[in-house]
Amino acid sequence: MSSVWDDVVGQTTAIERLKAAADSGPVHAYLFVGPPGSTKWQAARAFAARVISGGDDPAQRDARLALSGEHPDVREVRRSGASISAEQAREIVRVSSLAPTESNRKVLILDEFHLLRPEGAALMLKTIEEPPPSTMFVICADFVPHELITISSRCARIDFRAIADGVIAARLLTEGVGPVEAQAASKAALGDLDRARLLATDPGLAERRKAFLAVSTSVDGSGAMAMGLARELLAMIDAAAEPLAARHAAEVDELTARIKESGERGSGKKQLEERHKRELRRHRTDEIRAGLATMAATYRDALTAGAVEVDAAVGAVRSIHAALDALERNPNERLLLEHLIWSLPAA
Repeated sequence: MSSVWDDVVGQTTAIERLKAAADSGPVHAYLFVGPPGSTKWQAARAFAARVISGGDDPAQRDARLALSGEHPDVREVRRSGASISAEQAREIVRVSSLAPTESNRKVLILDEFHLLRPEGAALMLKTIEEPPPSTMFVICADFVPHELITISSRCARIDFRAIADGVIAARLLTEGVGPVEAQAASKAALGDLDRARLLATDPGLAERRKAFLAVSTSVDGSGAMAMGLARELLAMIDAAAEPLAARHAAEVDELTARIKESGERGSGKKQLEERHKRELRRHRTDEIRAGLATMAATYRDALTAGAVEVDAAVGAVRSIHAALDALERNPNERLLLEHLIWSLPAA
């Protein structure tokens, strides 16, 4: 039997806590914390559906609309720029004060709240701490930065974990992915179901993994070699974005058709464009992160096999981890890879 929780994958503890909260009466604010692709956004919709409809049947009208993001009393807020601005925070405060349209409760789902600017956090603190009785917040964040600590303390926190490889593979099998593709995609996705779905239809996955595995045996300390390898890897990553770009093109075509029928006002065109930019950027970052993790594993394996000296292997892994940390600061990807590869020892 289907349930509103069907799209929340590998999060048994979180689902149990949310079901109990819905049954006993939810509090005013929840903070869902977990890595991208852990299905916390799907959990937010499912929780809203359960609270609004009073049950777990996804076919019930209120639940169906909440799960699809179309219920008038379930408002979803995604950032419109690089971060959640003070202007967006003021709009959230305004919307939270409005009475529900159809139900006795309104749910505000706020995405990527780890990107809330400090001035926005200051504007929203009082509202999240004491919203109107009919308003409930469900806040999604990848992690809790310093700016969110005070807001976090006003919320019931629900943790989401990176999804286990086996769970991802099993889910992909139910979605029609072949066993070999499901296994490869689940291992490369690093616990991210959304990424696994994309990788499952990516014929270049094995070649990219092979290319990153070969870096440790290809390096020779020369700048020309580092530049050539970095160029090759980034070209493969560019090609890997083609399935995502095709999906984006289909979404644009669908929106264009709707605009022709109903007009552009309120169509969400700008929001769609911003989401596409974010998804492409995250795809590139995820590809580089997965590749660097593969490179680090080769040096650990080489150390175990005695194919590289201890100091050299440890230094290589530390350099790769430093590059992983640097990805969070939006660096020049080509220069980052060139510098890293140039510094690595042969294994």
